[in-house]
Amino acid sequence: MNNKSKILIAIGASIAIGAALGVLFAPEDGIETRKKILKRSRKLVGTVNDGIDEGRESLEDIKSVLEKQLHKVNRKIQEIR
Repeated sequence: MNNKSKILIAIGASIAIGAALGVLFAPEDGIETRKKILKRSRKLVGTVNDGIDEGRESLEDIKSVLEKQLHKVNRKIQEIR
């Protein structure tokens, strides 16, 4: 996972934690507070999943580049033999 993905995940987690604390200390009914926590938790899960998907895509790109390079190296080795 690159630094960009780590930063996005950290920011998303920080926002979610801050929002959850804000909701917990808000002067509202318990049912409403639980609904808000559930809603924001789902949003956080979505943010984390998006970060994971981005990380996966980055790894797929890196894998593709490495496979191409490995193929080139193998061809060069075969030429030398």
